[in-house]
Amino acid sequence: MSLPSLLLLLFAVFSSAGGQLLLKHGMRAAAATAGRRGGSVAMAAATSPWVVLGLTVFAVSAVAWMTTLAQVPLSIAYPFNALGYLLIVLVSATVLHEKTNVWTWGGSVLVVLGLVTVMAGQS
Repeated sequence: MSLPSLLLLLFAVFSSAGGQLLLKHGMRAAAATAGRRGGSVAMAAATSPWVVLGLTVFAVSAVAWMTTLAQVPLSIAYPFNALGYLLIVLVSATVLHEKTNVWTWGGSVLVVLGLVTVMAGQS
């Protein structure tokens, strides 16, 4: 895999994870707003800048992912989603203060080891 393809792949994975985290933050705020005002969560989400930004980042990641798939075999590209999973677990625990446990972290390590295994087989 060429360096530009690898960088595009990493951008696609990390921007996808970033979009998901922005969506989570926005939906948490939208639910709180709807609860306070008695309105619809969907309406609060539609007007949330965090949700709109999350959807935009996620859309950019989708374009990057499609471009990546034109250059990199799916059997190599898809395991890289493990990095996005790890990023989401790390950020959700540290920034969003979501609870994790030893099983979450153990599973995350196994997923990343799977990525390392796949990549080792490519060399």
